[in-house]
Amino acid sequence: MRLLICTQAVDRTDPILGFFHRWLEEFAKHCEQVVVVCLHKGDYALPPNVKVITLPQAGKIRRAAALCRISFARRKEYDAVFVHMNPEYLVAAGWLWRLLHKRVALWYTHKSVSLYVRVAHFFTEVVFTASTESFRLASRKVRVVGHGIDTTRPVPPRTSAPGLVRLITTGRIAPVKGIEVMVEAFLMLKAQGVNTTFVAYGPTLAPDAAYQEKLSERLRAVGENPADIFPGAVAHDELPLLRSQADYLLHASETGSLDKNVLDAAMSGVVPVSSSEAYGELFAGYEDLLQYPKGGARALAERLVALQALPEEKREEIRRTLRRRVEESHGLASLVPQMLSALTL
Repeated sequence: MRLLICTQAVDRTDPILGFFHRWLEEFAKHCEQVVVVCLHKGDYALPPNVKVITLPQAGKIRRAAALCRISFARRKEYDAVFVHMNPEYLVAAGWLWRLLHKRVALWYTHKSVSLYVRVAHFFTEVVFTASTESFRLASRKVRVVGHGIDTTRPVPPRTSAPGLVRLITTGRIAPVKGIEVMVEAFLMLKAQGVNTTFVAYGPTLAPDAAYQEKLSERLRAVGENPADIFPGAVAHDELPLLRSQADYLLHASETGSLDKNVLDAAMSGVVPVSSSEAYGELFAGYEDLLQYPKGGARALAERLVALQALPEEKREEIRRTLRRRVEESHGLASLVPQMLSALTL
């Protein structure tokens, strides 16, 4: 197959989207040619059968026109289209791909069902998503295929820190991520005399700057240094090492979908604790330890205390079980052939 892929960024150092570089490598293994259209092109090293084209940075109309121009000019270079997470691409060019008789797939994992998503759904033949909670529009087009985690990548060995409970979270510092819940749980543990640390690795976008400052004020009020807790964005390739130095990954996102960060943590041997309903299958048998009510900072702190009270053998059992489940249900090596097969029907 020759494939046109539309995505937001091609940059293996991107703290949020750097993982997609591995997806492109995997697509390249199975395709004769891959043409990638993106908004941002950064550091990348892809096989010679992959071409990367950037769209204009300014103006939605200019970008839409450029996408249509590229799609038509290169119509003989691709047989199908794969759109990753950005339904806007389908709003702009879905009509053209249909006229060109190109089979189109959308990858989407978010609880939001906007007008853009509805229009994009209309122009697709298939919608791929990570779980039943990750795409909320009822449709026969939807295929639940797991999340595409690189389970073959070597994982740095976990370090130990006896007597210290090391907490992390990864991703944007934003209200939708529920960082305030994690901060409060961390402070509750400190107040109880638990020797603990918490670090939130991730960027803060301009609209969320006031949110981070409010969290920083809360931390300063109790004598914590916000700079220690919010170090900023880190390159995607640095995250495995940072995870190896943690015990638990905190998760309070309100997107309602499977968060890749939780699955990556499980693959790294970091025990995730989440308020999302999307992890029922992953956490099966351990729900009382690994899930807590939305917004429940006290419940989160209680889960962490309970986990820390377990024998190390029990925690290791949880780590092994979660890793095996991610490998079985979310491996990238099996995901890409599934998606390409659906695009050839």
